[in-house]
Amino acid sequence: MPALTPDVCDFNRPAPDFTLPATDGRTCTLNDVTGENGLLIMFICNHCPYVLAVIDKIVRDATDLKALGVGVAAICSNDPVAYPADNFDNMRKMAEERAFPFPYLHDADQSVARAYGAVCTPDFFGFNRDLGLQYRGRLDATRVNRQAPDLRRDLFEAMKQVAETGEGPAEQIPSMGCSIKWKSV
Repeated sequence: MPALTPDVCDFNRPAPDFTLPATDGRTCTLNDVTGENGLLIMFICNHCPYVLAVIDKIVRDATDLKALGVGVAAICSNDPVAYPADNFDNMRKMAEERAFPFPYLHDADQSVARAYGAVCTPDFFGFNRDLGLQYRGRLDATRVNRQAPDLRRDLFEAMKQVAETGEGPAEQIPSMGCSIKWKSV
């Protein structure tokens, strides 16, 4: 299956609100996960090779961004019936095994993915403190089966800039990943 890439950043588009269950037993809203200097929403899943290739870097960057006052949350919107690896129990296991430093939220009806315009996993949405979109790019240049430890941290650097200035970089390279697994209607 060919990789998908999301659209370029639609600067200052407001973050859609949500109320979703988290793997730690809480229910989280947009306000619950927003930090004082911004917010990173990540659409990920358990089975995608693109996510699995960068999951340790996602955890690292989330930890570093939280230290800068950026809230972080991950959302799984994949159809859990067609893709059981992405069901809520398996989400809980992954969050525990990987020690996610952010809430891992379940978008069972896929309405949040649709509201954000998410198309792939991983798909990153970086917002400033006013919850205006400032980043819709990649984590870094990692590709499936091609790892490198010294890559520029595109996502981290962009969100650090957003935390400090309120504005994201003008040039952004889109993320790449598997399509969101939409439910058949």
